[in-house]
Amino acid sequence: MTVIPHRANLLQDRNQLHQFLLDCQQSLTEKDQTKIVSISQEIVPVDPLVVLQEISEPCQRHFYFEKRDPISGNSFAIAALDSAIHLTVAGSDRFALAQNFIQSCLARTITIGTERLPFSGPHFFCSFAFFDENVATNSYFPPGTVFLPKWQITRLKDSCTIVANAIINRDINVKIITDNIGKNFDKISGSPYKKITSIRNSSIFLKQIPVNDATQFKTSVKSALDLIHSQYFSKIVLSQAINVISKTPFSLIDSLNNLRLTYPGCYVFSTSNGKGQNFIGASPERLISIHKNELVTDALAGSAPRGKTEVEDANLGKGLLNSEKDIREHRVVIDFIVDRLSSLGINPDFSPLPRLLQLSNIQHLWTPIRARIPRDIHLLKILAQLHPTPAVAGVPRDIALQQIRGCESCDRSLYAAPLGWIDRTGNGEFAVGIRSALINGDRAILYAGAGIVAGSEPEKELAEIQLKLQALLNALV
Repeated sequence: MTVIPHRANLLQDRNQLHQFLLDCQQSLTEKDQTKIVSISQEIVPVDPLVVLQEISEPCQRHFYFEKRDPISGNSFAIAALDSAIHLTVAGSDRFALAQNFIQSCLARTITIGTERLPFSGPHFFCSFAFFDENVATNSYFPPGTVFLPKWQITRLKDSCTIVANAIINRDINVKIITDNIGKNFDKISGSPYKKITSIRNSSIFLKQIPVNDATQFKTSVKSALDLIHSQYFSKIVLSQAINVISKTPFSLIDSLNNLRLTYPGCYVFSTSNGKGQNFIGASPERLISIHKNELVTDALAGSAPRGKTEVEDANLGKGLLNSEKDIREHRVVIDFIVDRLSSLGINPDFSPLPRLLQLSNIQHLWTPIRARIPRDIHLLKILAQLHPTPAVAGVPRDIALQQIRGCESCDRSLYAAPLGWIDRTGNGEFAVGIRSALINGDRAILYAGAGIVAGSEPEKELAEIQLKLQALLNALV
């Protein structure tokens, strides 16, 4: 990667931008016939979700990722729009292939304007399906997608960084590229964007059709308990999906806005396949975060509803913290993560006692796990070890995955799978795609799951899933 000293306001100075891109084109050689140019600049703060609304087209890839922390005030939102270059992958080596793609792109990237700007430079946005091969022939998303967007807008507190990425080769018309960048920059940074403030709940107008009915799900739970009793496996996560039909097409932006306002502290996300289908959600679970070689991952397993009063809520939380069944389920996830990190030579650190992660309608046992990682271990190498954790699959993992394939009638696609980003220095953040929905025009598929272990009760597991599904159902507009 080549880093060029900062040039102020390069994106809005058409003459300077044209000359810079022309210089890049003229520097191409027989060996290096293509370059990626990445230009970063600070702009007046805008709402990335509004930019997604104003700029994105249904036929383009996009990625939206936001997390608000109402306690610390640390919040960020990223909108990645259109694709400069992308790769789709499948198979057991999909994470390695994605890593190689990112590294090969960075090797031919020229960056400018990255000094001291947060979220500057090229970022690669990734979505990996739950399984490494498509289960259904009509899957909307491939087993793995990684793309470098043409535009990235990130808001971190009160600062906002815009990144423009372009492919430069001998055949392109530099003037057309310059004009397109200039026009989009003006549209993103100079328009008086409206605020998205309204919350509308149209769930009463939605027709719900279970993919598998309650009786089928409870039968699957009972079968899983029999296999657990016979020690075939010790845990399995069974998912439930419902088809939802609306009288009008769902609004992606309004649904995302509902999620971010209703579930602060969760990862609110959306990714598009560039063909009109979007996968959205509000996930409480961080799979991995790396910043300056500091890793954080979450063990999140064991659930209880929130109470209607403070006393009831406190009692439910206390009951969860003292539940032998939930603590056992939670410990399995911790042991798995620690074992996987240790196999890479990473020494994790965590508290022996779980905390409560309390959301508006549900609370979970939560243990953040931290570690210092060597510079030579790429984030995607760690991700390949962690996905899927027992929190979304089971133990032993391979046996649980085989059972899930056999007993679930709905393709999981991106449900319970890694979604996130990686930057040029190896920093990145991935959430687990739970509490999620696939939106396709006026139709949606909503997903939720429950961990089945010894002591699980079919009725309670079904109630937990219905509680999780309600989070998305209430947000869809």
